[in-house]
Amino acid sequence: MSVTTKTEAILRRSEGTLPGSDRRAHRSWSDLTLNVWGILVVLFLFAPIIVIVVYSFNTGRLLVSWDGFGLDAFATILEKPAVQNAVRVSIVTAAFSAAIATVLGTLAGIAMARHPGRWVWWFLGLLLFVSVTPEIVDAVALLPWFVMLGQDAGMAVFNDGIVRLSIGASLFSTAVVSYLVRARLVGQEANLEEASSDLYASPLTTFRRVTLPLAAPAVFAGFLLSFTLGLDNTVIAAFVQVSGSTPWPVYVLSAVRSGLRPEIAAVSTVMLLLTLVALAVVAIVLRRAGDSATDIARTMGGG
Repeated sequence: MSVTTKTEAILRRSEGTLPGSDRRAHRSWSDLTLNVWGILVVLFLFAPIIVIVVYSFNTGRLLVSWDGFGLDAFATILEKPAVQNAVRVSIVTAAFSAAIATVLGTLAGIAMARHPGRWVWWFLGLLLFVSVTPEIVDAVALLPWFVMLGQDAGMAVFNDGIVRLSIGASLFSTAVVSYLVRARLVGQEANLEEASSDLYASPLTTFRRVTLPLAAPAVFAGFLLSFTLGLDNTVIAAFVQVSGSTPWPVYVLSAVRSGLRPEIAAVSTVMLLLTLVALAVVAIVLRRAGDSATDIARTMGGG
């Protein structure tokens, strides 16, 4: 009797007559549809980037005119001083803005994690306000501020283009670093720091040998994220730049008027690779640090 039952079950399964077989087939069809839709969405989002990468190997005079495959566009980067200067300004600005954001954001994140109170919520609100403020608002506010400091107040340092660009690019990045450092430390007890104080270590020594090493993964990740954000600061850079310190995004905007050339796609491809490498390093550092993505997301949301 049991043999007959098993045989009938096999036959029904092959014919799709078992209860729930249609449901499983329906689920499989829906999964296939969602997978195809997801692939189409990804292709739609990344198709422009793929086009730029492909056309960076164009040997034509204009970007939209494909004449052949070659590395002429990448060689042009080494031949045009204007392109080299724009790339140099962008990289230097990104590095300086990342350093500013890392120092300020690290101190803010440690303060919020180790000295909780009502003020933290107000401060998180300010950081959130900085994060969501449109760049055009920051740019319009920064330009007269730099002019007042540099010319009216006589602080010549604020007339320097690199200084202006670095400060402008560090606004949003500082908030990002603060979120990451607070997320790193808020889930860890302060036992080690209390033990260091009990052993008569000074606050500076405790900060240097205990607190900072605990926050190091988030600090490093925040620096790399700030660097990548600093490479793509177009709106603020267009307002606060001065002659001789034109960053790459602003150079591209000005080049649109005369026609995009393949070297623009080549530099964009190099910067894309640089950004991807930095983000990959961030992911590896945070994963090895053992931080929970849920905890980080909750902390960034003010939790």
